[in-house]
Amino acid sequence: MKPWQNIRNYWRLTKPRIWGLLVFTGMIAMLVGYRETGVPFNTQAFVIVAVSLVLGSASADVLTNYHDRDIDGIMRRTQKRPIPSGDVSPKSALTFGLSMAVLSVLVPLLLINALSAGFMLLGLLDNVVVYSLILKRRSWLNIILGGISGGMPVLVGYSAVAATVSPVAIYMSALVIVWIPTHIWSLAIFSKADYEAAKVPMLPVVFGEDVASVCVALTSALLAVFSVALIFLRPNIYYAVSATLLGAVVLAYSAKLAVDKKRETAWTLFKITSPYLTAIFLVLGATLWY
Repeated sequence: MKPWQNIRNYWRLTKPRIWGLLVFTGMIAMLVGYRETGVPFNTQAFVIVAVSLVLGSASADVLTNYHDRDIDGIMRRTQKRPIPSGDVSPKSALTFGLSMAVLSVLVPLLLINALSAGFMLLGLLDNVVVYSLILKRRSWLNIILGGISGGMPVLVGYSAVAATVSPVAIYMSALVIVWIPTHIWSLAIFSKADYEAAKVPMLPVVFGEDVASVCVALTSALLAVFSVALIFLRPNIYYAVSATLLGAVVLAYSAKLAVDKKRETAWTLFKITSPYLTAIFLVLGATLWY
């Protein structure tokens, strides 16, 4: 195998689309931290935290891929991933993932502060241990309890600057956690047959697509309302209007899914949730900065 192909396979193994969004939320939170605390912007610290978040988020994806290599080979959606396709060996993936995980905690611990390293470790443990090792194949609550890890990059970024957390930082972290059910359950509805074949008890597999579609609509409503709640911490009409409009888009597709219960609608909803989170964090960051 040519070197560039090998690099490409390991790159794919890290799921860059997933870690890219998580790192983005963490860096926005770091900028908010600079603004709230008045600490002068430090380019070196900014880069160190960015690299640490990439290492941590990517390592979690690699390690969960390693653990799920058997069911990934069963599910059509995941059969072409690097491990089940044979492009990366399980042993190499495990070594790669563990190495990045260790570095993602050690780097902020030694170069930033213990609190940011602690949040990084908490995120890794929740995603890899709680979600992947313990809950994913046992309970439909897997992404509820395992979704806490999604909010950790925000706390890593903010605490790297402030060495503490504020109500705003907690709100931003919670916003990601509240976003996760809509994002994952819409995908689970689309890929229900795959999860059934792999015997993974995702919500639509356990309760059926009708119940799952209603749950997605309810979590989307919660997300839409919660996204506007920042006005109680930092009143801003521009943010309120932007968050309301963005939330309305997600809510509209969720309502459509609850009515038509089509896989195509579930897929569309899944695809718009990541741009939604990106947009809401851009608006949120701009609001808190200015």
